[in-house]
Amino acid sequence: MSQRLLFVGAGAIGSYLGAFLARAGHEVTLVDPWPEQVETIRAQGIRVTGPHEPFHAKVASIVHLADAASLPADFDVAFVAMKAYDTEWATRLAVDRLAPSGYVVASQNCWTDPVVASVAGRERAVGLVMSKIGVAVWRPGEVERGMEAGRGAGHDVFRVGEHDGALTPRTAALAEMLSVVDGARPTDNLWGERWAKLSQNAMGNPVQAMTGLGNVEIAGQARGREITIRLGQESARVGLARGYRIPAFGGFPAERWAAAEPATYRELDALLASKGTGGRNWRASMAQDVAKGRRTEIDYMNGHVVDEGRKAGVPTPVSGAVVDLVREIDAGARRPAPELLELALRRAEG
Repeated sequence: MSQRLLFVGAGAIGSYLGAFLARAGHEVTLVDPWPEQVETIRAQGIRVTGPHEPFHAKVASIVHLADAASLPADFDVAFVAMKAYDTEWATRLAVDRLAPSGYVVASQNCWTDPVVASVAGRERAVGLVMSKIGVAVWRPGEVERGMEAGRGAGHDVFRVGEHDGALTPRTAALAEMLSVVDGARPTDNLWGERWAKLSQNAMGNPVQAMTGLGNVEIAGQARGREITIRLGQESARVGLARGYRIPAFGGFPAERWAAAEPATYRELDALLASKGTGGRNWRASMAQDVAKGRRTEIDYMNGHVVDEGRKAGVPTPVSGAVVDLVREIDAGARRPAPELLELALRRAEG
């Protein structure tokens, strides 16, 4: 059944999902603050490329953020697809445009679900965890997915969950809706799934952002793999200490990431090294933000790991060092450089 869908945010993930869902027959409306993106999509639609057949999609409507108040309040589902630091105002906009039975979907990185629930109410908030779906917008009206499709590889890209862990008709329906994009399923473990995705992001995003290197370049050097592993270890330890039921991420169970045994480290190092021998040298969302001169989500990603580690009594020296360096880049006090990888490790060790 066709749904009226609102995306607050027509950047990479908003335009990617919106294009697929519009092509599937849903009535998709996009809201975005970037004038060139709005004007290009309004005139030409969205060009979509990735590990699938390229296609061109036209959405029902796209409006500039300044004109969002003119939209009707009758949407069935509103996706918040803005950066984590924009979650509160974006959720308020989404709630104001919903039909009485509608709900808001947190379709973001980081730990935004509690913010969405604080605005919309838990009964109108649904979490959407996405992995292996790295997307980018480098030119208006063009969105590219740069990582492999999950379907057929034993991996569901989309996990849809209620805050209380219930499996409900709406999470099942939303998963079915998203299955036109890639593998999707409802989950009774939103918080564990969210922490696994947070851990995966925390291992790669800031390292790429502060060095200017892509994922293949980082995996191709021993110290790049070391900082990646240590960030994964710290995130896993904090999540487990906080009591989350964390699914495997990065190819290993969370308990293996958290372990400090030399044999485990060698296995992790070998796994990462295999990814440093070729393939697309992709840049994750935080690295894309730095390249575009935009504020990063470091305080909501690795910064959240550090904050939760402090509450749980789990040391996070590497995460803390990385947060400080990316904050310096955000403030304009430092530029991305490969040498910052070594500096972060020295700060963590000293």
